[in-house]
Amino acid sequence: QVQLLESGGGLVQAGGSLRLSCAASGRTFSSYAMGWFRQAPGKERAFVAHITWMGGITYYADSVKGRFAISRDNAKNTVYLQMNSLKPEDTAVYYCAAYRSSGSYYRVSSYDYWGQGTQVTVSS
Repeated sequence: QVQLLESGGGLVQAGGSLRLSCAASGRTFSSYAMGWFRQAPGKERAFVAHITWMGGITYYADSVKGRFAISRDNAKNTVYLQMNSLKPEDTAVYYCAAYRSSGSYYRVSSYDYWGQGTQVTVSS
């Protein structure tokens, strides 16, 4: 069992930066690959980024590639999402999730555990 708690969201102007954190409980955190997703009002939850359990491999949605960076610190049971050059279309609730080790990394159904989400609002 893994419990996840996101933090770091807020209101930022376009072009600004935010760093989201996701703190995990449970001794098995380091064995999970992790992902970030986001959900804008009226839209489905969408893949943002994924990182393997050792952090050696990352994947990004095309819409955030080159602007966002996912990382993790297994000693702190925390995964991060550094978001730079933010755009109004990045406005959404951001969720971290623990990957079940099967299925496509970009699919919501491939993740077993989810946090409650943190709101990111980018003003123009």
